[in-house]
Amino acid sequence: MSTTTDLPGTEPRAPRRAPAAPARTPRARRRGESSRTAAALSHGVLILASLVAVFPVLWIFYIALGPDKNDYLHPGAILGKATFANFGKVLGQTDFLTWFGNSLLVSGGTCLVGVLIAASTGYAVSRMRFPGLRPLMWSLLVTQMFPISVLIVPMYYIMADLGLLDSYGGLILVYATTVVPYCAWLLKGYFDTIPVEIDEAGRVDGLSPFGTFWRLILPLARPGLAVAAFYTFLTAWAEVPFASTFMLSSDKYTLAVGLTSFVSQYESQWNLMAATSVLIALPASVFFYLVQRHLVTGLTAGAAKS
Repeated sequence: MSTTTDLPGTEPRAPRRAPAAPARTPRARRRGESSRTAAALSHGVLILASLVAVFPVLWIFYIALGPDKNDYLHPGAILGKATFANFGKVLGQTDFLTWFGNSLLVSGGTCLVGVLIAASTGYAVSRMRFPGLRPLMWSLLVTQMFPISVLIVPMYYIMADLGLLDSYGGLILVYATTVVPYCAWLLKGYFDTIPVEIDEAGRVDGLSPFGTFWRLILPLARPGLAVAAFYTFLTAWAEVPFASTFMLSSDKYTLAVGLTSFVSQYESQWNLMAATSVLIALPASVFFYLVQRHLVTGLTAGAAKS
């Protein structure tokens, strides 16, 4: 193996160095892209918020597994004796199925009547200009300012004069008066996002204003209608003051009113109440699952007119 030596009278050569690697420049963050720390923090906040929202539901279900009415006072002891017997008692030994049928009838009727009236009202104020338009919209807002406790007494006398007390139709009309103002404003904002050219095309094809609304506009407004239907259904499904005041017969109680029968002056059956609460929440969850793909679109479509 040969080695190279410096010649006499010459300066020794400096050893060759490897070329330095180019400095790595940090990748430019794209617009809208967050850092890992911010992403982890936002996910942590969302997970915490989800736990806060889900915990009451899981706790009610856990209490419903306790066989004794006082097990809620000692929740740690429920794990060793958890049972689904409370659900069997509610379904077989109470009027739950009657309450369920009444609630389904009232909620379905309120959903149908309320959405139809709100949709026609929202379409009218979105497309038409007529005397009293602004007072009408303001009156819809003003009706939302009164608490239920103020409305019960005058509504009771009105329904008594009309012979609608202790009737499903009367309760549906009462619920419709509470849901139509909000749903009309909601659908009005959604109809504003639908181009007016569609209405003009319908008139060119010979459709009447109602035909245009029914055949062209409503199919395009499904997300908004889904939000309105979900709101009206939940309002009628979980409402207590109106139903407990206007429905005088126990066989016409809704689920929310029947739930209060488990708590009396002398006894409180918290285990049965918890089991009934879980059963009441199931239909609402199913309804939410059916319309959930339309909810986000329907809630945000009217935020800005395109």
